[in-house]
Amino acid sequence: MAVRKDTLFERFLAPFVKTVLIDRDALMQYYQSKDWEQEGDRFRQPHVEYPDYYSSQNFHSIEGGYLNLSAAISYDPITKYALPPNEDWVRQGLIDRIQTKPRRILDLGCGTGSTTLLLKQAFPDAEVIGIDLAPYMLVVADDKARRANLNIQFTQANAERTSFLDASFDLVTASLLFHETPPEVASTILRECFRLLSVGGEVLILDGNQAALRQTDWLTEIFEEPYIKAYAAGSVDAWMGAAGFGAVITEALWLIHQVTHGVKPISSQVRTVEFATPEPTGDRQWALGYMPTEG
Repeated sequence: MAVRKDTLFERFLAPFVKTVLIDRDALMQYYQSKDWEQEGDRFRQPHVEYPDYYSSQNFHSIEGGYLNLSAAISYDPITKYALPPNEDWVRQGLIDRIQTKPRRILDLGCGTGSTTLLLKQAFPDAEVIGIDLAPYMLVVADDKARRANLNIQFTQANAERTSFLDASFDLVTASLLFHETPPEVASTILRECFRLLSVGGEVLILDGNQAALRQTDWLTEIFEEPYIKAYAAGSVDAWMGAAGFGAVITEALWLIHQVTHGVKPISSQVRTVEFATPEPTGDRQWALGYMPTEG
């Protein structure tokens, strides 16, 4: 197990957040409201194995990361203040960039379901499925969907290799997932997205702005994020193009976030063209994501 890292959040922000901003009584009440092991068993799948990169690391200064119950209980109260300028606005940025009216949607690494719920609210007639490796996170997500009276299916699965059929979704999304995986895993996930999408289907990835992270090193030191520096050094554009997607575009969102959008083209034989990641100006940053091959 990784050694816990002394982050900027733990040194300067945690005392204020934990004592002033978070309602500790409400958290304790929620913790005591259910048998978490029994609830977690509703989502645990015997065939799912935890990847070493996931199970061996601490995330957000929580030992054991997302497999620790405390991660599920504290995620929403902390994330509310960790996505400036406003968590709802940032997540809505992904929803606003969906260009079609999907009938079947898959949300990868859905966590506590915050984006998943927005997807169902935006497309009430669509079938919406959220997957995550962490059973406790899925318990919280299911609670939130029930309270909102939204029919969403949550299940435990590894985004690298799901059990869904080829070309069985119109839209695949991931929010705040890629900075928590090694780049090679992110690339594998995008190849799985390509397999899962029907022709013309969309993939949208919401995460930290890679250009901003490279230029502002302290942003990578706020929370304990074992893979964020590798994420910052990479390019979701390039990973998406390498997976076969076309019309790849990355748009800066509130300067420190980004949304990358791609489409599964008619022909899987595409030639990607890489461009340097543009400066985060808030305007759309276009990349020629694909070009049909000759002959």
